[in-house]
Amino acid sequence: MRIATWNVNGLRAALRKGYGDHLERINPDVLLLQEVRALPEQLPADWQNPEEWDIAWHPAEKKGYSGTAIWAKDSLKVEERGAGEPDPEGRVVVARTNGIRVVSVYLPSGSSSEARQAEKDRWLNFFAQWSSKFLKSKIPTVLGGDLNIAHHERDLYYAKGNAKSSGFLPHERAWMDDLLNMGWNDVIREKYGEIDGPYSWWSNRGQARALDRGWRIDYLLLNKAAKQRLTDCHIDRQSGLEVSDHAMVIADIETDS
Repeated sequence: MRIATWNVNGLRAALRKGYGDHLERINPDVLLLQEVRALPEQLPADWQNPEEWDIAWHPAEKKGYSGTAIWAKDSLKVEERGAGEPDPEGRVVVARTNGIRVVSVYLPSGSSSEARQAEKDRWLNFFAQWSSKFLKSKIPTVLGGDLNIAHHERDLYYAKGNAKSSGFLPHERAWMDDLLNMGWNDVIREKYGEIDGPYSWWSNRGQARALDRGWRIDYLLLNKAAKQRLTDCHIDRQSGLEVSDHAMVIADIETDS
């Protein structure tokens, strides 16, 4: 099974920029989407309920804002919307398909204001504890999405210049330490080791995307049961150059069938 996570930076815009072509090229069995920023009925007719996909939508109450979804080629059973808290911004959806549990998550960004950083910190306070219930589960669980945090200096190009920037604040990085120490496996970092990057998001300023001067803020985190089935993983830079400012993060996992 191929599982991918992708912040599409607005699904309607992504559809115009070649979203469908990249789905065909990558061919995921499950796609975790963030920042959908649309209701299903706002999409072109042929994308509202595509025949080959079962879709669990979790849009934000505010139109044109945030929102998550899970797309799967096999049937989906939705387990939760939200992370044990009211979720009007549509930031978490949990479902099961083909014996695998998948979680699409879009943690808040704190870069726009102190108020948004406070909201981000509020999420950090309860999200890790909420997610811990999946760690001892015998069901392979993949938590994927845009966490809006670069963990280490090797996870962003300008580490020293961003030491006081939301997304790389000391307490956010410490939170990532705690999350992984609980038992989640950051499989991209485990694969690539002590190198700079690979990055998953690039600013639209300057030539950051062309020069690959980005941040790694999109993750696929696997519990022990899922890690045991992992065969490969990578970041698809091409999808981050042509469709969104984020790239797809992809993991291949063996299933029972």
